[in-house]
Amino acid sequence: MLFAALLVPAGFAGYVVGHYTSLGKSASTVVHTVTLGTATTAATTTGAATTAATTTSAATTTSATTTSSGGGNAAAGKPVFAANGCASCHTFQPAGATGTIGPNLDTAPTQDAKADNNMDLTAFVKQSITDPDAYIAKGYSKGIMPTTFGNSLSPTQLNDLVAFIVSGAKS
Repeated sequence: MLFAALLVPAGFAGYVVGHYTSLGKSASTVVHTVTLGTATTAATTTGAATTAATTTSAATTTSATTTSSGGGNAAAGKPVFAANGCASCHTFQPAGATGTIGPNLDTAPTQDAKADNNMDLTAFVKQSITDPDAYIAKGYSKGIMPTTFGNSLSPTQLNDLVAFIVSGAKS
């Protein structure tokens, strides 16, 4: 209980500093460092960039960078992939996933985006998550993938998931 009581305020402070200090400014880089354990939060702002850090005495630390202009964070996309059951249906080496119900995400997104009128890979992956029946990969049929991810994922989660898949997709 004490852990949660200390972690929640620190996480909230890190979120607020990281998401609201660049409002009204051009796109800047925001770096989040999160460490699990008893937390202390510090933030510094220099020019258009804001750095938020949460540190502790624990040994586990994760660091990732995103842009505030709406780009996704591939490192943050991995837990979104895991939490939403994507590994149950898709093979995807960066996630250690071996599902076979849906297309292999190591290779299919790049091939299918080209087959779908040479669509931009990022746009194709995003559309495939939010409107999975818009393009059906060869050998698959409509109605297999849930159509709810466009509503159940926040815009940040969706962008992070897309960045994670695109970062691991092979040509």
